[in-house]
Amino acid sequence: MAAMAILGSCAVVPVAHRAAHHPTIVSLNPCTDAILAEVTAPGQLLAVSHYSHDARATSMPLTEARRLPATGGTVEEVLALDPDVVVASDFLDPAAARAFRRLGIRVETVAIASSVAESEAQVRRLSQLAGEPARGKQLVAQIDSAVAAAHRSGKRLTALVWQEGGLVPGPGTLVSQLLANSGFASMSAARGLGQGAYLPLEQVLADPPRVVIAAGDERMEHHPALRHLMGVRYARLEPNLLYCGGPTIPRLAARLAKLRDGVS
Repeated sequence: MAAMAILGSCAVVPVAHRAAHHPTIVSLNPCTDAILAEVTAPGQLLAVSHYSHDARATSMPLTEARRLPATGGTVEEVLALDPDVVVASDFLDPAAARAFRRLGIRVETVAIASSVAESEAQVRRLSQLAGEPARGKQLVAQIDSAVAAAHRSGKRLTALVWQEGGLVPGPGTLVSQLLANSGFASMSAARGLGQGAYLPLEQVLADPPRVVIAAGDERMEHHPALRHLMGVRYARLEPNLLYCGGPTIPRLAARLAKLRDGVS
């Protein structure tokens, strides 16, 4: 009730910032959850988003995520934690952002990274925000090393990444870049399909790629006919490897490289 009374007031209620260089943080997005868990000091990350407590949605190890409190992202929940900073996606409700700022809480929004370089820039930015630039530098080095180790040269094999709902990634996406790095050519990009385009099973069966990577639970993505296509390798991929960059990149890069090595 006290929180509702504060929110209903037009007065600005400043929050005393405990440490300008090491602020306490609440994250409202699974992608920033994963990065901040790597680049903050112990006790600095007060809570992650509820997505990170969901095995299918988390972009960080579930056991690690569940060591931290989670919120549904409501202003009341965040206010109860009294953070210095809220970090969210750029889809944050404008009304919630205004409420946080009115209460003296700094708001930082982060967009979806469409390349390795953009993701690394986000890592540097968030580590700088946390006052831990060295931790960010270390994570960037791990990403660079993993991407380099996953690089495969030579002829690229066509690959379809089939996401939840039968959707495909567009050409300007992080997963498309990692596919190319690992020796694949994105089938959806070659067909001119943009981000989030729908690709039906009939089209895949009529003109299949060399590799089908199913990363969703749509029935057609697991149709038995896919496994009987001559010369086509069928593989599955956890959907949460495709949501975010940051520490997810090394895991996805390694999986794609292993898959490429297994296809003659």
